[in-house]
Amino acid sequence: MSIIVSGSLAYDRIMDFPGHFSDHILPEKIHMLNVSFTVNGMKEKFGGTAGNIAYGLSLLGESPLVVATIGQDYQRYYNWLTQNHIGCDCIRIIEDEFTAGAYITTDRADNQITGFNPGAMRHPSAFDFAKVSPNGSIAVVAPGNLQDMSEYSQACQARGIGYIFDPGQSLPMWDGADLIRCIDGSRILISNDYELELIASKTGLDRKGLLRLTGTIVTTLGEMGSHVYAPGRETHIPAVRSRQVVDPTGAGDAYRAGLIKGLVQGKSIEQCAIMGAVCASFCIECYGTQEYRFTAEEFAERLASSQR
Repeated sequence: MSIIVSGSLAYDRIMDFPGHFSDHILPEKIHMLNVSFTVNGMKEKFGGTAGNIAYGLSLLGESPLVVATIGQDYQRYYNWLTQNHIGCDCIRIIEDEFTAGAYITTDRADNQITGFNPGAMRHPSAFDFAKVSPNGSIAVVAPGNLQDMSEYSQACQARGIGYIFDPGQSLPMWDGADLIRCIDGSRILISNDYELELIASKTGLDRKGLLRLTGTIVTTLGEMGSHVYAPGRETHIPAVRSRQVVDPTGAGDAYRAGLIKGLVQGKSIEQCAIMGAVCASFCIECYGTQEYRFTAEEFAERLASSQR
């Protein structure tokens, strides 16, 4: 089955400040803030919703197609995607922009200051869904360029392509009517519990109302697991135990990868959610969103133990 993953590609540049931000900020001068922090160094990680989901799918034996934009500094990311058997043919290169980037500085108290440059993500990726076969394809519309998210949802609706709508961190920029248009006809609406409340607030629809638009609602709850809401039934899926919790960043995208793998295999939505939880459990064991690894045997073993 062809898996189309639309969303964002980004470089995460992570820095550690060996002190406390508060020691360098005068409360009485907060209105004219001008500070500089010397950091210990910088680590660059591959990120972005499309990249993260596609990476998880590659570990699960799939070769997804990424639909996104990337900037003039694309070569390192291309090499990484190719190394992980992820298609780059539908990534649009924006030559006069840099790839989207998050610049994250963390102090000793785990306070963070983040600057985000959308860069190439300002531009639509201009993918043509007319060449996608509705029978044998599944798409995920993850946070990225808003024009893409809107147009790709409607293109999937028009062509009968099963798709997952995942508005995530883009939600503050949506109005209710546009959200409804994107959700209507989706196979799955996925979000965390806070985002689901925000969707309900913006659209004026409760879960029952949303289920009249989408086939299933999947809601992630962090360490509390996830909920699957389908017409006439509600199922709680427990979180899967990890060996250690190092960094929860990216766990949601890993969950989506496992969920999609289950859909490709024709499993029930509840079984798909369990596979999502297993994939997320590996992700949080590592620092970075595309740093974790597992073999097919390791995944199967953890999946089996989670179902006992």
